[in-house]
Amino acid sequence: MATKVHMEALSPTMEEGQVVRWLKSEGDEVSSGEILAEIETDKATMELVARGDGLLRTILLGEGGTAAVGAVIGVIAGAEEDIADLIPAAGAGATVPAPDTPPRPDGGPPPAPDGDGHTPPPVDVPPTRAPGERIKASPLARRLAEAEGLPLESIAGSGPAGRIVKRDVVKAAERRVAPVAPPALPDADFEDVPLTQMRKTIARRLVESIGPVPHFFLTVDVDMSRTVDARRRVNARLEKEGVRISINDIVLKAVAVALRRHPECNAHWGGDHVRRFNRVHLGVAVAIDDGLITPVVTDADRKGLSRIAREVRELASRAREKRLTPAEYTGATFSVSNLGMFGIHEFTGVINPPEAGILAVGAVADRPVAVDGAVRVRPQMKMTMSCDHRVIDGAQGSRFLATLQGILEEPLLALA
Repeated sequence: MATKVHMEALSPTMEEGQVVRWLKSEGDEVSSGEILAEIETDKATMELVARGDGLLRTILLGEGGTAAVGAVIGVIAGAEEDIADLIPAAGAGATVPAPDTPPRPDGGPPPAPDGDGHTPPPVDVPPTRAPGERIKASPLARRLAEAEGLPLESIAGSGPAGRIVKRDVVKAAERRVAPVAPPALPDADFEDVPLTQMRKTIARRLVESIGPVPHFFLTVDVDMSRTVDARRRVNARLEKEGVRISINDIVLKAVAVALRRHPECNAHWGGDHVRRFNRVHLGVAVAIDDGLITPVVTDADRKGLSRIAREVRELASRAREKRLTPAEYTGATFSVSNLGMFGIHEFTGVINPPEAGILAVGAVADRPVAVDGAVRVRPQMKMTMSCDHRVIDGAQGSRFLATLQGILEEPLLALA
């Protein structure tokens, strides 16, 4: 029995996905549970597995193509099974990258000009079939052959009953001598960069946040002298274990302790209720090539500094490789964004609904401050808390920040 390959919801917020690459080619035998493709979701690159046994008879969405969740992007079936009725509607809701140049009247793309602007003649490939012979080819193979300017009659099929599949077109394209494309023009006025799935989600989520959520902001200056000294002593002791604590690790631990003491800030907006959490799960903003993702350190208030340090580095590394699982980037009760490593001293963060707050942390820098009537140079850091006014009022946010400031200025208060 034929099995449709659907674009599955591989993350809780995924609405569409993009095929990064197929790990199986048309005509390949697959078993249920075997990995078929890598799909870029709004958060990470996930694996799409087969839900049936048989041959991957057709691929309906090529690499780089995008489809809505639920769309059919391929079909698994027996070698002789009729799947014609599944193909016409299967590609609905899918988009593939548009060609850069218009096609030729005969359906193929025009040959690329050489470096002098001359168009080389088409490359002749000796035919492998007799004229008029019926050609069997998958829809994807036909599209690839058209894009490559390869006549189907010149390609030998390796699929069931001699059917031409994707790998046959790829091999035929590799065998011929391809024309050299002209170099990109450096003086072009602009370049349109397609949105990744992550960037689309970021854009949608920011509109959902900054518009409907009534933000207000609270900023404090923190004297980091004792935290800097404490970090130096801790790292000296942990050096043999290969662990190094960062300022951000200490901030995360301090935020977790402060949230435990102020559960009114460790909360979500629920529309007709406010949910206050008894556990502290911190979302930690990590910059990656496509945008921003917030892996979650669960139960951060119950973990020591060295464990937080290890987890943050591991999560950040997998985030940059797009290998986080949904459980690792969902469920935060509060978020922290630190741009200090980029030299930013002060900024405001946008709340990630339904969370009620986010803390923006700036760089630690030596600044002149008044101490006991005299000017001293001390390591200072600015923190700005963005609050959802439906959940947190000014006094509640101020008390939370005062507790956090106190812990960072006197780390022993974390034990009090």
